[in-house]
Amino acid sequence: MEQESSDILSLKEQVALLPFSPGVYQFVDRQGTIIYVGKAKSLRKRVSSYFVQSREHSAKVRVLVKQIVEIRHIVVDSETDALLLENSLIKSLQPRYNILLKDDKTYPWIEVRNENFPRIQSTRQLRRDGSQYFGPYGSISMQRSVLEFIREVIPLRTCGLNLAPEAIARGKYGVCLQYHLGNCKGPCVGAQSAADYAEMVGMAVSVLKGDLRPVRTHLETEMMRAAGELKFEVAQRYKQRLDALDNYSCKSVVVSAKITDVDVFSLLVEDEDVAYCNFVRIRHGSIVGVYTVRLSTGIDADEAELLTLGIQYALQVGGGELAREVVVPLLPSATLLFDGVTFTVPKRGEKLELLEFSRKSARIYRAEQLKNQEIKNPERHTERLMAAMQKELHLDRPPRHIECFDNSNLQGTHPVASCVVFRNGKPSRREYRHFNVKTVVGADDFASMREIVYRRYSRLIEEKAELPDLIVVDGGKGQLSSAYEVLCALGIENRVPIVGLAKRIEEIFFPNDPMPYYLNRRGEPLKVVCHLRDEAHRFGITFHRQKRSNDFIHSELEQIDGVGNKTIQTLLRHFRTVAKVKAAPFEELSALVGPAKAKKIREFFTAGDR
Repeated sequence: MEQESSDILSLKEQVALLPFSPGVYQFVDRQGTIIYVGKAKSLRKRVSSYFVQSREHSAKVRVLVKQIVEIRHIVVDSETDALLLENSLIKSLQPRYNILLKDDKTYPWIEVRNENFPRIQSTRQLRRDGSQYFGPYGSISMQRSVLEFIREVIPLRTCGLNLAPEAIARGKYGVCLQYHLGNCKGPCVGAQSAADYAEMVGMAVSVLKGDLRPVRTHLETEMMRAAGELKFEVAQRYKQRLDALDNYSCKSVVVSAKITDVDVFSLLVEDEDVAYCNFVRIRHGSIVGVYTVRLSTGIDADEAELLTLGIQYALQVGGGELAREVVVPLLPSATLLFDGVTFTVPKRGEKLELLEFSRKSARIYRAEQLKNQEIKNPERHTERLMAAMQKELHLDRPPRHIECFDNSNLQGTHPVASCVVFRNGKPSRREYRHFNVKTVVGADDFASMREIVYRRYSRLIEEKAELPDLIVVDGGKGQLSSAYEVLCALGIENRVPIVGLAKRIEEIFFPNDPMPYYLNRRGEPLKVVCHLRDEAHRFGITFHRQKRSNDFIHSELEQIDGVGNKTIQTLLRHFRTVAKVKAAPFEELSALVGPAKAKKIREFFTAGDR
């Protein structure tokens, strides 16, 4: 993905921004040239390994690392997708270090032999004998998967026989098991002509170049012909090969047999002044390029106009011309600018999946840009976030200090509450507070909310401490109304704004307003508010479980006559749990608390087991 040169961070910072997701990474030198492409199960772990001082790195790797100034990456859904995308990008970009980092003896290639009835096989040596070579492949597993697929759908020989015309004419050879299995058409006995075999090899070469159309056309034609001649077993064999073709090409959006040459553009407009346009280039059914450009939107920007601008700019960045078909989320404002191009707005199928892939890439790029800004200028990021929250929540000042409340109980027992504090959109855990609900009997969340809000802010007022810029109540209209009553009673309802957050679908409620309000689903304000809610819930439920557990432990040990709090603390400090106290031998208990108390403890638990 493209980045503006002014935004490029240090290599250490760029590595820190990488996700732990599978994907493909690209190393770029000072001239902006991609010098290496690799795949990874975890992008951050794999890329960071290049920058660790290690004696295991070869001299060529060390030279490569010295030339890196920028790290680009593309996130995909699986390792398989990463493998396929790496392969197509290497073929398209031809990065020099993908060749240099491994010599000919260790780098896998696929060879189409220059011989009578050519074999297609794996090799690690390049011979100057007129053979065709495809690769190099970044991994042996990728090479094997391609070879296995070719052998599954195209019946070519795998034997090492010298199929000279005179040898075949003399009847020197006989058919093997592969012929009887249908995996070879028997050129060794003259059952297949050289022209027909050459056609098969041509289809295999097309597959190696990333074009699956000739194979599909051939298989479909042969299947229909066999069916027309009532040769249903033969037709079924061709059907199985077509299924194998579909399984190979349709398992991801990275490689497709149905979609050949298209360009995909998506537009992401989530900020007031910035939009992101992502461009995915597909040639011969494979993704060969992914780029994202950043656009300034201005005031009242129209999405169709932004898409037109993004297409023009992406072509300048990515180079090349538009494909005859372009997949877009909406029609651009000026389609006449792109002569001979058909724009498609997909509703379903693989094209929609490609559009979603493009949107995902744009969202990832935006998130990285925001992290980049936060690293380079944390204060600027904070100011932008506070301004967005002030606007979204209709506040008269930025909510730099936010407090959130939540209740927790189990059918009215062990009622507790929590208050979490956020400063500048981030947790301030030293200011978190627990509350034991003291005045409420039974499961009454509204009364519990009134109690803890009153205790919190009556104390702050008494101590003349800082009041928050915003209060968030975890709950709907009922909890919000209870908390708001307290603020009114304390006379601070006009000094401190308060909102309620419903758990089900993140509805925001304001006091004296029965209608819910919905924040931008993808905006940062909603993420901060949900983080507040989740932290309050986590903090409260942890305290509730701890209190419930402690009460259970103490209530059970306190039932033993002659065992007081000091003895209980001694036992738990040593054994950690009641279960271990129960299972402890008499001698160990006696050494710890004395024979008399040890006897009482053993008799209590023995009686309970009867």
